[in-house]
Amino acid sequence: MREVFVIGCGMTKFDRHDDKNLMDLSVEASLRALDDAKPKDMKVDSVYFANMMAGELTYQTAVASALVDELGLLPAGAQRVENGPASGGSAVKNAFMAVASGVEDVVLVTGGEKMRHVPGDRITDLIASMTHPTAEYIHGVTLPSLAGMLTRLYMTRYGLTREHLAKVSVKNHMNALKNPYAHIHQAITLEGICLSGAAEVNNPLIADPIRLYDCCPVTDGAASVLLCSRNKLGEFGQNPIRVIGVGQATDTHAVHERKDPTVLNAVRISAERAFAMAKLKPQDIDVAELHDAFEILEIAESEDAGFFQKGTAHKAIDRGETLIGGRLPINPSGGLKARGHPVGATGVAQIVELTWQLRREAGERQVKGVERGFSCNFGGFGNNVLSFVLEAV
Repeated sequence: MREVFVIGCGMTKFDRHDDKNLMDLSVEASLRALDDAKPKDMKVDSVYFANMMAGELTYQTAVASALVDELGLLPAGAQRVENGPASGGSAVKNAFMAVASGVEDVVLVTGGEKMRHVPGDRITDLIASMTHPTAEYIHGVTLPSLAGMLTRLYMTRYGLTREHLAKVSVKNHMNALKNPYAHIHQAITLEGICLSGAAEVNNPLIADPIRLYDCCPVTDGAASVLLCSRNKLGEFGQNPIRVIGVGQATDTHAVHERKDPTVLNAVRISAERAFAMAKLKPQDIDVAELHDAFEILEIAESEDAGFFQKGTAHKAIDRGETLIGGRLPINPSGGLKARGHPVGATGVAQIVELTWQLRREAGERQVKGVERGFSCNFGGFGNNVLSFVLEAV
């Protein structure tokens, strides 16, 4: 298997973009990644476009071939990759395999989603269509309701409190203030969303016990990375970052069929596979980007990926271990909570953030002494998960 490198990356600001369509955003991110790589020519073997709901939300299908044409990269191959909120990670994995196998040398991965123009109840329903059709969806199950039940289990079993969730939200909002690409640039406080009477107004209930500030926003945006083989590194002018570990795993579609719903088994297995490929352990990681569509997921994923013992991550939060400057900074980008979550783009954006961190290009949110990063891109409610390990060269 050949070595695979991230040689360029870029993204749009994650936000509400009423003046741009899906293709506008995707072209913008792609051109930034290509420009960042400083190629001697623009030859790309293939383009993988991660997208979950272009047809449903923007009435455009065959978006990968359209993107290749818009970018002037003909006759590059074009593939759309759809795997729910894990579409971005799946596209990166597919591109990694294409380069590692020797089938292709230079591959562009772009993830994009245009969501914000659609009413919130419609978005919630479309995303809920990922749940089991007869065991969950038909009974009104949504992703927030599943997150609420997981949170309640954690509270009952491990002593998690509302304050622990709020601390994760406060951290990720604070990190996003240092990220010019983040959707939400708003400082929040424990007093404002958790500890005072005003919290009932400022932080309304969404799905008991989770509240507004425990959930990510609906976001427009795109992110891109350019991957290449070692023999092509000389054709680019940017510092390469090596992808040294990739893992993917699935779990039962219906959450209630899991032996222990507090254990995200696909996270555990995908992380183990990524670490095994990288020949590393969780303690070798300096920074992590975790898929916190709901803040309980940052906590649970950090445990099942192996960074903390089960049921103890909230204690690490109390100790400040996941802050920038802590033992293991998690989501210095702001995470899905504050950077935003254009679903098809999220897994790619995680790789972009790790690349910037490993190149020491993350500005005010730069983690000191970082050499290796980990990302977890979470599909469905943990029934399809991608994990990656990246390393500075």
